[in-house]
Amino acid sequence: MDLQEFKTKVLPAKQKLYRMALFLLQNKEEAEDILQDVFLKLWSNKHKLHAYASIEAFAMSITKNLCLDKIKSRKHKHMVDVVGMELDSAEANPYQRYELTDQVNKVHELVKLLPEQQRLILHLRDVEGYAYEEIEQVTGVNVNAIRVALSRARKSVRDGLLKMENYAV
Repeated sequence: MDLQEFKTKVLPAKQKLYRMALFLLQNKEEAEDILQDVFLKLWSNKHKLHAYASIEAFAMSITKNLCLDKIKSRKHKHMVDVVGMELDSAEANPYQRYELTDQVNKVHELVKLLPEQQRLILHLRDVEGYAYEEIEQVTGVNVNAIRVALSRARKSVRDGLLKMENYAV
C-alpha cells in the first residue's frame, strides 16, 4: 500500500475514529494522541492491511483497544461531558431548551451506568451508525450477542428515563 492508497482507504475514517476516542476518553488531547497512535500503527503495518475485509473496522478496533489501555492506566472513567453540548433547536423557547437539556443530561447519566460493553455497542450502533457485522469486527462479540446487548442497553436507558420522568411528576 502506497501513500495515495493509504490516504484514500484509511484517512476517511479519521472523524469516526476521533469521535470514538473522544467518547471513550472524554479528553480532546488524549483523543488526538490516540488518533495519531492509530494512524502510526496502521502506517507501520500498511503492507498487512490488504488482509482485512474492512480497514475501518480494524482501525476502530485499534482505537478502542488503545483507549481502553489509556483508561486503565489513569484508573478513572468519565464517559460523557455534557457541559459543551448544545441543542440545536431554533424554535424552542427557554423553558423547552431547559427541558431538552435536562433530558439529555439524564440520558447521559443513564448511559454512564451501563456496563462498558453495552455502552460501547450502543455508541457504535446508535451514534456512529455501524452495521452489526462491523461492530462484531471491532468488539469481537458475535452478532447475536451484539443485538442482545444493544437491546438491553436501550431498554435500560428507556426504563431509567421513564422512571426518572414518572418520579418527577
